Amino acid sequence: MTTAAPISAAPDMAVSVLRMGGALMLVMALFLGGVWFFKNWRRLGLQRGAAPKLSVLEVKSLGQRQAIYVVGYQQQRMLVAASPSGIALLSHLPEAGDEEKTAAVTRLSFADAFQQVLARKQT
Repeated sequence: MTTAAPISAAPDMAVSVLRMGGALMLVMALFLGGVWFFKNWRRLGLQRGAAPKLSVLEVKSLGQRQAIYVVGYQQQRMLVAASPSGIALLSHLPEAGDEEKTAAVTRLSFADAFQQVLARKQT
């Protein structure tokens, strides 16, 4: 009769180990899912507020700690330079809706564009 007790305890021990391992896997899955959700919550579209008005459209690095940015605010676009001494507005760019106007200018041949520039300089 003493041999019956250890035999019945072994399955209980295996079930306990499986339960503990399953609980550990569940906690790890919840933790990793929470980390992934925290990193990707913006991509999921849970932030249903208005679209951001200010955005960096393009960046070009000019060396160490110096860069040029194309910044958009609503329909406006600006060329901004950043350096260790500060940030400076270089110029205002055509509005985002004016792309058809700028595309018409770029469709000109080189000769036509050159003639236009010469005509402006002569006047």
